[in-house]
Amino acid sequence: MASSKDRDVEVSPATSTSSVKSSFFERSPSVSSSREDKWPELLLSRPNKSYYYNSKSRDPVVIERSNLVNISKLIVKELIEQSLRYGRMLDSDHLPLHHFFIVLEHVMRHGLKPKKGLLGPKKELWDILQMVEKYSPEAADITASVRDLPTVKTAMGRARAWLRLALMQKRIADYLRILLEHREDTLEEYFEPHALMLNEEAVIITGLLVGLNVVDCNLCVKEEDLDSQQGVIDFSLYLRGSNSSNDLAGNGNGDSEPKQRHINTMLDQKNYIEELNRHLNATVANLQAKVESLTTTNALMKEDLAISKNTMIQLVEENNQLKHALGQDITKDTRMKVTELQSDEEEKRSVKSIASDKSKNDSEASKNLEEERKKYLELQRELDLQISLKAEMEVAMKLLEKDIHDKQDTIISLRRQLDDIKLINLEMYKKLQECESSLKHKTELIAKLEAKTESMGSTIHQLDEKLQEDKLARKSLEDSARSLGQKAAAAETRAVAAEGDLRIEREWRVSLQESMMRDRDKISMLTQEVESLKSIGQKYISLQEEQHVLKTQYVEAQKTLEEVGATLSENKLQLAELLEREAAQAQAVDETPTWTHDKDATACTACAKEFSIARRKHHCRRCGHIFCAACSDKTVALAGNTKPVRVCDACYAEVRLT
Repeated sequence: MASSKDRDVEVSPATSTSSVKSSFFERSPSVSSSREDKWPELLLSRPNKSYYYNSKSRDPVVIERSNLVNISKLIVKELIEQSLRYGRMLDSDHLPLHHFFIVLEHVMRHGLKPKKGLLGPKKELWDILQMVEKYSPEAADITASVRDLPTVKTAMGRARAWLRLALMQKRIADYLRILLEHREDTLEEYFEPHALMLNEEAVIITGLLVGLNVVDCNLCVKEEDLDSQQGVIDFSLYLRGSNSSNDLAGNGNGDSEPKQRHINTMLDQKNYIEELNRHLNATVANLQAKVESLTTTNALMKEDLAISKNTMIQLVEENNQLKHALGQDITKDTRMKVTELQSDEEEKRSVKSIASDKSKNDSEASKNLEEERKKYLELQRELDLQISLKAEMEVAMKLLEKDIHDKQDTIISLRRQLDDIKLINLEMYKKLQECESSLKHKTELIAKLEAKTESMGSTIHQLDEKLQEDKLARKSLEDSARSLGQKAAAAETRAVAAEGDLRIEREWRVSLQESMMRDRDKISMLTQEVESLKSIGQKYISLQEEQHVLKTQYVEAQKTLEEVGATLSENKLQLAELLEREAAQAQAVDETPTWTHDKDATACTACAKEFSIARRKHHCRRCGHIFCAACSDKTVALAGNTKPVRVCDACYAEVRLT
């Protein structure tokens, strides 16, 4: 780890090359920065600015930027691979995540302008990050929480905390893109022209940060020491040699195989559970739709049922009226017709029995033929099914092979599309700016239209006044028209009444003739119903007899229950007296108060109400007197008892006071 005082780089024997490479990124952004923000000097020193712009073959500034981009690519790739491989949430102890924040800090501080003069303001990364909330209101929560952190005191520590919170929010790429879009307003006064944030490499960094939206982080900002220097990157984790990688692969294969299997099974289970959730959501939606349809049908059925009940009640009332009207005036002609109908039905039954004997012989032969045909058709269907199954299996195998090739092609195309999407995002931002300009133009038009509406409002007010005057004139004309209309209506009603009387008499004649025909049909129907009702009446008489027997049994059972209840109540009273005697004996030994016997007490000592079967006797466990349930319903924990005991109102008040 590099020290802040001497600005020397410590090189371990195991990672000498990696630590030398890491020192390349530990360059101070300004000469006059504080000791807490000092960084180790680069191996490439730059004494004069003109040196970078004169060297055309190998510009060191370009190399610096490319080195930062390349190392950030390696670290982001390793970070995403580890998070996807182990499928867990990353915390602050995770080494690649720690390295990522160090590299991101170098990227953001690259080319930062130094302080102008001794009294000039110092250029800090925290000042740049605070400007994000002007363009994105979502960043206001992060900046407010960073300002309120008690453990962070320096500006660099606040910047580090802000970057960690933005990564947890999964908006770090969006915030960096906002800064790049407003680079002319925000970044040019803070960075040198050769800085990474003002060049094309910044777009690559934003693209890399978009990939980190896959990673889930849980970082505790309060517990970390963000004011001090963050440390050195060990490049041996990202730049392994061929021999060492082969040795490590040979040793680690045995251990990683069961882990990889376990990870694969876990991923398969996760996919299966997600599919199950989708199916369940679909079924729930279908069931909800069915429930809604059933509720509507249920409501309709209830309405139909109510209507049918009303009609049934009306029909029953009409039936009863007709029965009373008919009475016992059934003529002999109707009885003769019934006997004739019964004889005709017996003749029809005899003819049907003769025809059925002939048809049985013919039907047996036809049944045998049909059974053989069915067996032949079933065998042909089974053959066709087996042939179709084989053909489907072959087609399915071919489709699976095609799907595999298609998926490989889609993976390649998706990678290309990702690059295209990044370009499209930049184009969309330009379009957004155009839309904002058009929006401003439209707001100006709206202001003009509002002025026009105000002028139109005065004219509308004048028209409303004219309208009210016209309404008053209209009302006077309508009153005169109504008086004339009433006179005309009276004359018309007289004429209509005369015509209506004639029509009513004609309709009465027609309706009486139709009602006569209907009554005859109803009489024939009711005769049949009377016979069926006689059989129902006999059944009703038998049921009444059974009901009488059951009533007698029920009355006897009730009497027995009352007798048993009386005996039970007596037993309960005796039991309560025994318990109270035992309690009185036990308390007489322990306590001094006198225990009154049940025989001595005939009324409550508090309210003087006499005891009965309904009003039971209760002893107060403190004073020993007998009270009713209302005067001794409170319980108190006394000295000699573990549980709360029944006490009268006076004793309860004394205990509460003590």
